[in-house]
This record gives sequence, structure tokens and C-alpha cells, in this order.
Amino acid sequence: MEDAEESLIRKFIHQDDELKQYVEDHRKIEEDLENFNKRIYLTAEEEIQKKNLQKKKLIGKEKIYKILEKYRKI
Repeated sequence: MEDAEESLIRKFIHQDDELKQYVEDHRKIEEDLENFNKRIYLTAEEEIQKKNLQKKKLIGKEKIYKILEKYRKI
């Protein structure tokens, strides 16, 4: 995420439980993806798991941006 988004997250994360949950989920998914990326070889099942995590991460990121949009207007 960009600096502007990170700044908004830091500012509002303690006030918005939904934002906090999505950010925590996003960071957990990033960790899980990093673990997949460290491996040289993935099984077909692991590739599917990795793709599903990437999709989940994107959906979560979109939700975070949607929440941040209302704070940009403040």
C-alpha cells in the first residue's frame, strides 16, 4: 500500500474495528504468501492455495480501500 493509505490506516485503525480486522487479515495473508514464495517448488495443491490467497488478499485490499475512502472525505 502507498504511504497515504498507510497514514490513514495508522490514524484510524484504533477507531474502526472493521478496518483493523481487514488490515490484520491482509498482513497475515502477506505472511502466508511470503512463505509460499520462499519455496522453490510448490505442488499443484499448494499452487491453488497460493492463488486463492492472492485472490483473498486482493479482495481484502479492495475492502480496506473502500473503508479508507470514507476517511479521505473527512
